[in-house]
Amino acid sequence: MTLTPIELLRQQAPAIRPVVALSEGSDPRIVAGALAARSAGLSDIILVGPRTEIEAELLAQGAASGDDLSIHDPTESPLTEEFAAIYHDLRRHKGVDAVSARSAAETPLVYAAMLVRTGRATGTVGGAVHTTGEVVRTAIQVIGLAPDAGLVSSFFLMYPPDPGGPDARAMLFSDCGLVIDPTASELAHIAAASAQSARAILREQPSLAMLSFSTKGSARHPGVDKVTEATRLLREQHPELHVDGELQFDAAFHPPVGQKKAPGSTVAGKANVMIFPNLDAGNISYKITQRIGGYMAIGPVLQGLARPANDLSRGCSAEDVDQMIAVTVLQALGT
Repeated sequence: MTLTPIELLRQQAPAIRPVVALSEGSDPRIVAGALAARSAGLSDIILVGPRTEIEAELLAQGAASGDDLSIHDPTESPLTEEFAAIYHDLRRHKGVDAVSARSAAETPLVYAAMLVRTGRATGTVGGAVHTTGEVVRTAIQVIGLAPDAGLVSSFFLMYPPDPGGPDARAMLFSDCGLVIDPTASELAHIAAASAQSARAILREQPSLAMLSFSTKGSARHPGVDKVTEATRLLREQHPELHVDGELQFDAAFHPPVGQKKAPGSTVAGKANVMIFPNLDAGNISYKITQRIGGYMAIGPVLQGLARPANDLSRGCSAEDVDQMIAVTVLQALGT
């Protein structure tokens, strides 16, 4: 059975202690998740935000800051001046002046992303309070895209219930949270990034299914054409990957159906990376898998950035924060 991110990290002892910056450091769920991650030895933690509020929340939860859990208040940090100068250089072409850059550097989202950009943190996690748009926009502006990334996308890690059915397995679903209607080229980029994410977090060889309502020409439609073109592009750009498409979900997931609908396929019936044609399909599918299938869903996890930065749901729990810290560390270790 595939281990969850927390279980994987508990088996490892990274040579360099990872550091995760949490940009909403006074939120009770963030503090509880940070304390759990510290207790499990997943990483060192930087709580970013107003010092007095963070200290009060730590006290309320029976804890305090220390060597492996520190507080950075951007309004008083000696790093803020440096971060303001960097932000000014990054955004001056958009009309950001020095005064505005200083104000931005004093916001926890920008400050936490700067910790990552400058190598003072391994990755950052936010989104318990801020919207996905704010989290993603800040990550793109400050951390930037990976050199080989065509765009920033997202995925969900799907872990089966115990006990699961005969076909139950951990999977990666993408994109379920960000790119609404990708082109064929964008879909190929999403799939390539998802393969790398599967290696880093599932610690498995990725087997990618490019999903559609058609399998191997069983239906004709521009939507099917987009998936087949994305599959062609992916094979051309990454011939080392195990990929097939277009496939219906049952052909990708269930071996007997895969053998019947796509005989000879090395992916059909055993895919562990499911690439959806658009956000409608991906978002609906992960929620059905979670709510009816009983799978645990962790995400949305961002991919395509130069260094890890991840988004939380505003309805997240402390356990979600804990898991996302582990995911962020695994992303960093896998790059």
